[in-house]
Amino acid sequence: MKSPTREFSVLPPAPPVRSGRRRLPWALSGLLAVLLLLGGGLYAVAPLRDPLPAPTVELTLPTSMSIPGTAPRLPWPRSGQAMISVDGLGTLGAFGGSKPLPIASVTKVMTAYVILTEHPLGAGEQGPTLTVSAEQAAAYPAERARGESLVEVRAGEVITERQALQAVLLPSANNMARILAAWDSGSVAAFVEKMNVVADDLGMSDTHYTDPSGLDPDTVSTARDQVILASRAMELPAFAEIVRQKRATIPVAGTVRNYNELVGRDGVVGIKTGSTDEAGGCLVFAAVVTVGGRKLSIVGAVFGQPGANTPVQLDRVFAVTRSLLRSTAAALAVHTLVETGEQVATVRGPLGAGSTINAAEKVEVVGWPGLKVQLEAAIPAVSSRIAADTQHGTLTVTAGAGEPVATALRTGAAMEPPTTWERVRHHR
Repeated sequence: MKSPTREFSVLPPAPPVRSGRRRLPWALSGLLAVLLLLGGGLYAVAPLRDPLPAPTVELTLPTSMSIPGTAPRLPWPRSGQAMISVDGLGTLGAFGGSKPLPIASVTKVMTAYVILTEHPLGAGEQGPTLTVSAEQAAAYPAERARGESLVEVRAGEVITERQALQAVLLPSANNMARILAAWDSGSVAAFVEKMNVVADDLGMSDTHYTDPSGLDPDTVSTARDQVILASRAMELPAFAEIVRQKRATIPVAGTVRNYNELVGRDGVVGIKTGSTDEAGGCLVFAAVVTVGGRKLSIVGAVFGQPGANTPVQLDRVFAVTRSLLRSTAAALAVHTLVETGEQVATVRGPLGAGSTINAAEKVEVVGWPGLKVQLEAAIPAVSSRIAADTQHGTLTVTAGAGEPVATALRTGAAMEPPTTWERVRHHR
């Protein structure tokens, strides 16, 4: 029996296998891995190539402010004109506008100021002498008949510059004011021209002088202008010495007294009274008070106080002045504007870093509520690395027109620049 025949189909040969195609996925994976590694490295390096932003400083204190509290209300007169100021701080207040008014014998402040700037006297110095002429002595009876304020003089009388100024500033001698004017400038008219030039130079824009005594009502000024002059006059040693005297002795007239009855009371150290029918009672005054261990000069003027005669007018101007001085002294105090350690500025560093700049000591000023104060912080440029509690700048505080008060500034917490990892992490 024959075995069945088996049929086989012959398949075509398989195509050769290319080894490169089998390795392609592995090569691509490797290439991608390298690219990813390189890309990540570039990504990490990129923020390190960029410079860090510079730190900034932001002030937390204002550049100006007012002393806290309610501004003082001064007891101004019912009429006339007045002003009061504190040397080195500024004007505390004013009343009655700025219309030029007759100022009577307050005029003699300018007369004495011109004489002393032309012929300076040292402390206690008598200075040159002048001789009363026959004509000047002969005018005395007529001047007395007019009711002028005078000292007796005689022809040939020899008097020193200081004695003549004492006669002008204490008993308010009109005749001695004219004698001094002629001695200085050759004539009264020439001296009056000089008075007006000086007034212009001092910024006394609402003042006009027509005589050296103030008897003429056309000699006019304002409280503001006379405060300017009084402050300058009190800087002259001889002037300040004379106006604080209660009495003096001069040739012929003998002992003369100061019409300013406030001298020696409430700290008053001068300076000049005035009184006529047209001007009323007038006074320019200076006083010294002590606040927080610091001496302060108060300078003021009160004009146009009414009254039937000179004694009444002066009594009223003295009463107004005493009230003003007491209120002013009560308003002056020491005020702490910046406490020790108080933050003055904020430092903002890169990537959220930061610190502060603080006052090393408290800052105190003398003044009154409402007085304007300027604050100036001088802070050098800040780097990204700051050590803790190190001096870095100065804070200067100025109250009104006073002397600046300064304190050092110190850093707060330390500030370090960000680490490399912080920079990379922040960039993500």
